[in-house]
Order: sequence, then structure tokens, then C-alpha cells
Amino acid sequence: MGEDSDELQSVTPGLISTVKMELDIQCEEMSPSRWAELLSTMKSCKTIRLDDCNLSSSNCEDLSSIIKMNPSLTELKLNNNELGDAGIEYLCKGLLMPSCSLQKLWLQNCNLTSASCETLRSVLSAQPSLTELHVGDNKLGTAGVKVLCQGMMNPNCKLQKLQLEYCELTADIVEALNAALQSKPTLKELSLSNNTLGDTAVKQLCRGLVEASCNLELLHLENCGITSESCREISAVLSNKSSLIDLSVGDNKVGDSGLALLCQGLMHPNCKIQKLWLWDCDLTSASCRDLSRLISTKETLTEISLIDNNLRDSGMEMLCQALKDPKSKLQELWIRECGLTTACCKAVSSALSMNKHLKVLHMGENKLGDAGVELMCEGLLHPNCNIQSLWLGNCDLTAACCATLATVMATKQCLTELDLSYNSLEDDGIRKICEALRNPSCNMQQLILYDIFWSSEVDDELRALEESKPEVKIIS
Repeated sequence: MGEDSDELQSVTPGLISTVKMELDIQCEEMSPSRWAELLSTMKSCKTIRLDDCNLSSSNCEDLSSIIKMNPSLTELKLNNNELGDAGIEYLCKGLLMPSCSLQKLWLQNCNLTSASCETLRSVLSAQPSLTELHVGDNKLGTAGVKVLCQGMMNPNCKLQKLQLEYCELTADIVEALNAALQSKPTLKELSLSNNTLGDTAVKQLCRGLVEASCNLELLHLENCGITSESCREISAVLSNKSSLIDLSVGDNKVGDSGLALLCQGLMHPNCKIQKLWLWDCDLTSASCRDLSRLISTKETLTEISLIDNNLRDSGMEMLCQALKDPKSKLQELWIRECGLTTACCKAVSSALSMNKHLKVLHMGENKLGDAGVELMCEGLLHPNCNIQSLWLGNCDLTAACCATLATVMATKQCLTELDLSYNSLEDDGIRKICEALRNPSCNMQQLILYDIFWSSEVDDELRALEESKPEVKIIS
């Protein structure tokens, strides 16, 4: 290596990005010698990611020293390690140093309790560089997060993203959160999913969000005990905060009546929603009229998840009509496990042939059958169709539809990802798929084939294909 080279000589090839100076390791047991080897590398890294590496509080003492001596470190990711409160105390000694310029800190599922929150509050109060804090999957509790909120209220705190999923929060947290929101115009993302908040607390939170000066862009409230009762207030946030582009209220009993209320906010001219997740919200085909109006008229909307709602074929046909509208700009539609059958596939095909924007279509766990997929392939083969990722896992498919699917694979160069898992394709079907993969026109990058039974001969064919086309990843 020449003297003028600014590359980092890595002790472990492939783990260090020489341009961005990143250390990115996952799921590796750390022996003392391996840890010592990595520590010397960390002194120069801008990013350190060590998820699932069986780290403990003793490793945090070393990491604290790295933070102190490496002012260029801006991201530290330590998810799924048993760091405990003692580990966080060590880490924070480094984080509180004036030389520290860390921006992103990930501590998800690190066995933290409310005791860590006092230490983290000090960091929030003292480090204006810290813009992201991810502490989900820890038993912080309402008392602990109230302490974090005190840190957020310090004028030095410039936090933009706060992730508090699975933190054992209750309705009592909302008053402290609202006070923090009022004082924190920098906050852009708030995730409170999988906490037992309930309607009263969510309504109170939403009223606070409407009044707050922050330009919130992301609000995740999945599995928070929401019913239709909260939806008017959530709707008010949508109509008042044009900054809000990502809303997830999945896994809540919103129901058709709640969805109608949400759509009032979603359809408001101020609303600029881009990503809307409504999975498992007790919706039926009755909601599809409102959803269709939204898809056909809200040009900012690019991604919607309706997974695990009983929309049925009649609901899907309404959604397909919306996809045919020239104003629809939807790029991703997640409609897995929605009670669909072959009967809706002609409408899907028609929508695919007219919609140039749709890139990702998840239709797994619906009884589409071979006949349904054959119909869909007519739309997929249309020049207007630009699908890149197609998910058809567990759709009652057999080898009978594989010749047509193979034609789509070999013809549509835009198609780079295909999931056919949990279908009885057997040797005959997989061989047809292999034939398409060998075609020079096929641009497939990822083929997902979980839980499909084939012979050892076909297995050899698949392995040989992977060797001859290393750009294709076959996951099974």
C-alpha cells in the first residue's frame, strides 16, 4: 500500500469498508483474541455495528475507551447484546466526553431497565450531536422513559429519532412525552409500537402532536390498543402535520369505521402521506371504497400495507380499479393473507397492464391457484408493467403455472425478486424456473423457495446455477 493511500488496512478482509471506515459484524461470538484484534481496528472507524455478538458490560468498558479516543465515530450499534445497566454506565462515560461526536446510538434488546435511563438522560442533556436513540425491546418502563423525556427537554438535546418499541410503557407516559414534544422542534421520528397505551392515551398524544412545533415525519403506533375511538385524533394529526409521511397503526382494532375517520385526514390537502401501514386492522371489503379513493387521488402515497385484513376478492377488485387511475403513484402494495382467490386475478392483471408505477406486490397466503397466477402473468408481461419484486408464497401453486412464470422471468428484466415459497412446485416446476434463470435475459437477483420439496438431482441443478450465476441468490 502506498504512503499516500487513505485506505484502512483491515485485519479481517471484508468486514471493513475501506471508503466509509465501517466495522459491521453480526452474530459472532467474541473470543478475547478476536475482541483485541477488533479493538485496534475500531480506533479509526466512523461506524461500529456489533449486533448479536454476545457482548457484555466488560466489552462496554473497552468501547467507552474507543469513544473517548475516536472523535470520528458517529454511529454505534449494539443491538441484541446482554450489556445490562452496568454496560450502559461504562458506555456513557465515553459518550459524555466533550470529544464525542456520536450521532446514532442503537441499544435495542440489551437487557436495560429504568436504571439506565438516568445515565442516558445525562447523555441527551450533554450531547447535541446525538440525533438518534434506539432503545426498544428493553424493560425501561414508564418511570424510566419519563426520565429520558427530562433529558429531551434540555435545550442541548437535538434528538431527531426516538425508538421506544416494546418498552413496557403505559398510558401514564403520554404527559411526559407531550411535554418533551412541545420543547423539541427537532424531533422527526417517534416509534411507540407494542406498548399498552390505549385509546385515551393515544388521543392525548395526538392532541399534543397537533400543538407541538416539531415537524414529525414518522409515527409508529402498532399494537398500542387503538380502536376506532382514537382515529379522529390520528386523522387530525394527518390533516395538521404535512410533514407526516410515514404512519403505521398496524395490529390495532381500527375497523372499517376507524378507517373511514383516518381517511378524512389522509384525504386532506395538507396530508402528504407516503407510507401507510394498516396490517391486521380488522378491515373488510367495506373499507376498500375509501382506500381506493385514497390510492387513486393521493399522489404522494407510494406504499400501503393491508396484510391480514379480510378484504376478499370484491375489495381487491376496487383496489385494482384505483391502481388503473393515472393519478395513482403507488409503488408498493402489501396484500398478503387477505382472503383473495382466483376470482380477483383478472382485475389484478388488468391493473398491472395499466400501472407503470407499481414495483412491489406482496400477494402471498392467498388462494390464487395456478389459474389465477396464469391470469396475473398476462398483466405482468405487458410492456407497461414494471414489477421488480413479486411475492406469491403459499398461494396453492403447482408446477402447472411454472412455465408461464418462467416466461415472465425470462422476459421481464425489471423483475429481480420472486418468492414462491410453500407451494407444491416439485421437481418439474423447479426445473422450469431453473431454465428461466439460465436465460441470459433473466435479471433475477433473489429467488425465495422455502419449504418446497425437490430431489437431490434438482438440488444439484440449483447449486450449479448459483455457481454459474453468482449474481442470483437462491434462498431455501
